[in-house]
Amino acid sequence: MEKKIVVIGMGYVGIPCAVLLADVDGFYVTGVQRRSRRSGWKIECLNSGKNPFEGDEPGLSELIAKVVKKGTFRVTDDISACKDADIILIDVQTPTDENRVPQYLSLREVSRNTGQYMKKGVLVVIESTVAPGTTQNIVQPILEEASGMKAGRDFYLAFSYERVMPGKLLEYIVNMPRVVGGIDPRSTEMAVDMYKKIVKREITATDCITAELAKTVENAYRDVNIAFANEIALVCESMGADVWEIRKLINARHDRHMHYPGAGVGGHCLPKDTWLLRYGLTEYGLKDANTDVIALARRVNDFMPHHTSELVKEALLEKVRPLRGSQIALLGLAYLEDSDDTRNTPAWPLIQELEREGASVIVHDPFVREYEGVTLTRNLDEALKGADCAVIVTKHKCYFDLDLKQAKKLMRTPTLVDGRNVFRGPEVREVGFVYKGIGKG
Repeated sequence: MEKKIVVIGMGYVGIPCAVLLADVDGFYVTGVQRRSRRSGWKIECLNSGKNPFEGDEPGLSELIAKVVKKGTFRVTDDISACKDADIILIDVQTPTDENRVPQYLSLREVSRNTGQYMKKGVLVVIESTVAPGTTQNIVQPILEEASGMKAGRDFYLAFSYERVMPGKLLEYIVNMPRVVGGIDPRSTEMAVDMYKKIVKREITATDCITAELAKTVENAYRDVNIAFANEIALVCESMGADVWEIRKLINARHDRHMHYPGAGVGGHCLPKDTWLLRYGLTEYGLKDANTDVIALARRVNDFMPHHTSELVKEALLEKVRPLRGSQIALLGLAYLEDSDDTRNTPAWPLIQELEREGASVIVHDPFVREYEGVTLTRNLDEALKGADCAVIVTKHKCYFDLDLKQAKKLMRTPTLVDGRNVFRGPEVREVGFVYKGIGKG
């Protein structure tokens, strides 16, 4: 049966989901993307059958080209495309502000515009990560007011969260279990039926609030575990031990899994989903419920870029060089290895702190095109030339192949701070570097 689908938001969630659906027989998918200076170019890029992401995304370029050529996928900036849609997926950003309050400007605007155009019987699915309670307390009233229709009777509404990550966008949509929660049984049934066309693993049907909670709790769980690893890294540094050796010994047990410590936590989800969980609780649940553990975990992870800057100072002082006036080569701007995704990257607060302390910073990243406020290069030698310290912030594959002897010749002061366990300390020191690493005492 032919279905017209609109996917609003052509980002890391919207694009792979849209092209997977466009590859289903009888599905015709229109992507909607706001035309702005930063992202408007995606419209022409996708309509020409090209992949807008710089990182390694297995199968995505080929699938985009296939569905564009087949005529089942196109992208526009015209939200009125919703008027003919049988299904509408909303995949827009939901950031939090400095007070950890979710900013739903895009979500509210898209919901209002969607409601003005959507037809009777349409299924709307929220895939954007939101605070628990948002779909029914914010999105549903806006859609009902704008459309003049009643959810569960005239149109259908569900929440189904993404589990994607850069580098595995298609794989994680297709081969990860899916959770679908509708506002009523019919909404859930319709959403499950759609996802069955692209998801090969189990699809669990539940209610809307359970699905929203599952998303934020899933990421808060990971955030807490990373925070534990980071705190143990600080313990190991102070006691002269290697956290990576400790981690290996712990994880030798099949029922233990200590996470990776590092220079900071980034991405669209982890830095904000803890706060979305707390916000949903205070807005729609018990106001005085205790969430100290997850809040503390967030503070620990936010501390790691600051700790990395302290390691830079320590490394330079071993060469009797102050941070002020030094040139720092920051290796990696994306938050995740071998991707171009800079959302909430821990590199940014690190850059800001180093510059506040009087250092100049040049950033190398093989995938990132631009980032406001950052001096960025794709030439590694250019970044290292004249530098007083190289700081590995992102575990891009290319850094594992870094020629330390060549790097030492290029740099003014041979110091290296390893935020991602790319190198072993002895091999770096043997070349003549001062070496500091997260969790390496």
